[in-house]
Amino acid sequence: MLSEGATGSRAQPAIRIFGRWARGPLLSVMRLWRRNIQLRVVASTLLLSMAVVLVLGVVVIGQVRNGLLEAKRQTAQSQADGGFQVARERATVDASEAGAVLSVDAATWSTEVVQQLASGGQGVFSVVALPSELSPAFAGDTGFAPRGPRVSSAVDTDLSISEGMREAVDDDRATQRQYGTIVRTDGTSEAGLIIGKRMTDVAGNPYQLYYLFPFTQEEKSLSLVTGTLATAGVFLVALLGAIAWLVVRQVVTPVRMAAGIAERLAAGRLQERMKVSGEDDIARLGESFNKMARNLQKQIQQLEELSRMQRRFVSDVSHELRTPLTTVRMAADVIHEARGEFDPATARSAELLLSQLDRFELLLADLLEISRFDAGAAVLEAEATDLRDVVHRVVESFESLAERRGGRLLVRGDARPIVAEVDARRIERVVRNLVVNAIEHGEGRDVVVKLAVAADGGAVAIAVRDYGIGLRPGEVDQVFSRFWRADPARARTTGGTGLGLSIAVEDAHLHGGRLEAWGEPGGGAQFRLTLPATAGGALRGSPLPLEPGDSRARRGRGVPAPARSGSAVAAAAAEPSEPSARGGHGD
Repeated sequence: MLSEGATGSRAQPAIRIFGRWARGPLLSVMRLWRRNIQLRVVASTLLLSMAVVLVLGVVVIGQVRNGLLEAKRQTAQSQADGGFQVARERATVDASEAGAVLSVDAATWSTEVVQQLASGGQGVFSVVALPSELSPAFAGDTGFAPRGPRVSSAVDTDLSISEGMREAVDDDRATQRQYGTIVRTDGTSEAGLIIGKRMTDVAGNPYQLYYLFPFTQEEKSLSLVTGTLATAGVFLVALLGAIAWLVVRQVVTPVRMAAGIAERLAAGRLQERMKVSGEDDIARLGESFNKMARNLQKQIQQLEELSRMQRRFVSDVSHELRTPLTTVRMAADVIHEARGEFDPATARSAELLLSQLDRFELLLADLLEISRFDAGAAVLEAEATDLRDVVHRVVESFESLAERRGGRLLVRGDARPIVAEVDARRIERVVRNLVVNAIEHGEGRDVVVKLAVAADGGAVAIAVRDYGIGLRPGEVDQVFSRFWRADPARARTTGGTGLGLSIAVEDAHLHGGRLEAWGEPGGGAQFRLTLPATAGGALRGSPLPLEPGDSRARRGRGVPAPARSGSAVAAAAAEPSEPSARGGHGD
């Protein structure tokens, strides 16, 4: 048992190695099978053709075999009946001429009869004369029955003629027929037909006379037919496979051309067209495809022209507004400085005028930045930067704002350098937007900023977590849309423009990174910025999870929440049971 277990344990690694070795080619074949319709059609045609040829061959060979056997049976029966008639007539004639015959003469007579009957069928059949159990010799009598078998050729009578056949011949004077095996004295054997009949010799004693017809010629004929059918079947299957390949190729080639042209159209090469020849269905398909491509190209060109006009309009309007906005700003500053001399209503109007001018300047700057992204004119000025410095600058700028709202800005993961090749100005703008949004929608609770670097150093991440009203289902997909607000009626206390997160997403994409959002109603939200550590590097994952460990969903699944600051825990405990809708996270 121990040796068997050891053998099994040694066999398992070999099986695994063989599985890994065979998995690659098997997957390649399966992939080729799924992608190549021509291969599937040709292979299916070959398999079905082989099945049809095999069934047809079996039927034809069966019919030929039955025909050969029936012809052989009729011929053998005719020859055997003739031989039996000759043996009967000779016994009658010899008995009338000779009168009484000694036993030796009966044995000689049976030998002569066998030789006479076999003389006309050398190589076609064999003649055998056997003593019958009905003969007086088997009863101890001194009759004239032959003492042993008489055979015309080297045939082993004991193995060739069964006991059942001999008993049937003795029991019934009718001709008996049986398919069997003819065994030679040299040990060779072949299938054959054995026909026997009980006869009477010259002395009037019964004996058994057999004709043995081998199927040598029939087997040669059947082998010839089988070989011919096999050869014809192979050529037929190959021919059908070639025909299927040619026919499918005529259909698949235009489809492949259409697929290739469609891929090039999708890549922006709108001038690609299919070659059309003839007037069949494929030609009509090509004409329809080309017509669709022309219409698509025309519409895309119109849309591009319209988009260019819109971008130019936004850019021109934004630039043209700068001059009057500067003049209005100067006048508003003068009025704001002199507001102490005005009555309360006029002074309040001066303050509102200045605040709205600030908001208008931010909106104008964001529109200019969006127009640069739309025009593809945004340039990345990447250099090695410690993201901790960027985060700390933003936290210092808005720490007082967070305190006025009743919370704090907390930084986690800044114990070691977080260095990446980024455009510091753009990343600082992204973090600033995320922090301002978190403060505005955090309901006076703490805001946590986390930094992390991947274990392999290939990616860095910044996550901003708030514990405010959160995001409802479906809002995560819309939060980065331009000017989107979950609740338009909700006032913006910090003065967002509605374009901050849209610009932040564009900044992340410009770095080859991702900006993602997570939120749950009443459980706050988290925005995660993931960037490659080197400019132009591939981004495979993020060192920070998108869903924070202290989310309600994770706690409901039994995942322990990470430790938080005392104020954060208290804020989480004070969360309302039925939070109001969160809006404006698209700032």
